[in-house]
Amino acid sequence: MKADRTTDPREARLRERLETIRARSEKSTSWRTSTQYLSRLMNKDGFVPIRTRLSREDLAFLSGARDEVITFAELSVRLLDLHRPQESGGISSDPDNPIRRCRACMWRWPCPTVRAIDEALNR
Repeated sequence: MKADRTTDPREARLRERLETIRARSEKSTSWRTSTQYLSRLMNKDGFVPIRTRLSREDLAFLSGARDEVITFAELSVRLLDLHRPQESGGISSDPDNPIRRCRACMWRWPCPTVRAIDEALNR
């Protein structure tokens, strides 16, 4: 029998916030292809004058995007600060390359948390 993952109200609140951010991000329009074109239109003041139509979803995303990106960057740095390698101690058959474990969760290095961050950032 699996334990209910939403029994912790803090986890449920965080999960709900993350899902809201993800849903809002997925509904907004990507500007990735437009930015290459727009960067060539930079004026002498360093700005690109644009006229565009933005949907309600685009505005909702843009209104919080900067703060949410900063929050996720801070979260990732804090997770990396927690999940750092340490030598596991004990006898090793290769003293030049000892087995390392995560300081926080004691998994073999790199731990699942660090691997998940690495995979997300290297997409």
